Amino acid sequence: MSTAFEPYQLGPVRLANRLVMSPMTRSRARRTLPSELAAEYYAQRAGAGLIVTEGTQPSPVGQGYPDTPGLHSAEQIAAWQPVTDAVHRAGGVIYAQLLHTGRIGHPSLLPDGLHPVAPSATAATGQVFTHNGPQDFVVPEELTAAGIRQTVRDFAGAARNAMTAGFDGVELHGANGYLIHQFLAPNTNRRADEWGGSPAARARFGVEVATAVVAAIGRGKVGLRISPGSPVNDIVEDDPQETYLELLAGLEPLGLSYLHVMEAPAGRDLTQRLRKEWAGTLILNPHTAPEPTGPDDLGLVDDGTADLVAFGQLFLANPDLPARLAAGGPYNLPDRTTFFGGDHRGYTDYPSLEA
Repeated sequence: MSTAFEPYQLGPVRLANRLVMSPMTRSRARRTLPSELAAEYYAQRAGAGLIVTEGTQPSPVGQGYPDTPGLHSAEQIAAWQPVTDAVHRAGGVIYAQLLHTGRIGHPSLLPDGLHPVAPSATAATGQVFTHNGPQDFVVPEELTAAGIRQTVRDFAGAARNAMTAGFDGVELHGANGYLIHQFLAPNTNRRADEWGGSPAARARFGVEVATAVVAAIGRGKVGLRISPGSPVNDIVEDDPQETYLELLAGLEPLGLSYLHVMEAPAGRDLTQRLRKEWAGTLILNPHTAPEPTGPDDLGLVDDGTADLVAFGQLFLANPDLPARLAAGGPYNLPDRTTFFGGDHRGYTDYPSLEA
């Protein structure tokens, strides 16, 4: 049998296998609290070696989409506790993904007159869905030095809240054109201070966030997701290698639990370079579009390209995905009309093999 089904030691926790449930925004939160169905949804998928939750904002201004949960208040901590309890009762391991969307969002999604923030005052091309329908991205407020330091503290505070809520660790979202990625990319980071300019300076914010979070909750409990060269959310990184090697050099002393790489369409060569330079655990979300990551990608663990492999849509539609992969299928097809928002339909009602 494939090595993907063998246990794996991830920091202080032992994973039952090397299959990861990828973080997937589902927009089913209620007032930034995980919905009543979230515990069932994640517990159904506890057969994953590791579950990484939907993006969870570390501060009110970090929210970029409707109906997404947070980890910056006592009420949110309490609402997450039934989720982590349910996953642990089912034998699973669960990390909270901390996502600050930066310039990707809209003022109508934010409380108290807040406005999206970013490394530089440059708007993304495109629109975001809001409760009032699609809205153009706005010009964000450029973070001051004090604002950057507060944002770093926000990440650290949210990580502490995640541990209080019972999570096994946290993943920092540094991919897909969100705030950490915005600092990394030259088209979104036009700063001339210590957080902008050279590749090392653009990598600084991500390293500072990771350093603060490790200091807050300990080594071996913090992962980082990156997507070098990905154009998602109007990012331009024509030659990302130097920047990401600088990022890895800054992260190396921290003892992160893993690096989670989302491949760009032509990213396998860079993935292999990062694999060579990164001494720790590497989770790979391989580029497989237009098809979702599937059974054939188990070979990425077998041949050593990655230590663990992440599945998104296939895990969404198949709560018992590890069992199905081991059996060679069959697989439920995901219903794209229920990906975002709604009730239990397309969320907790996908049948298991037994059903």
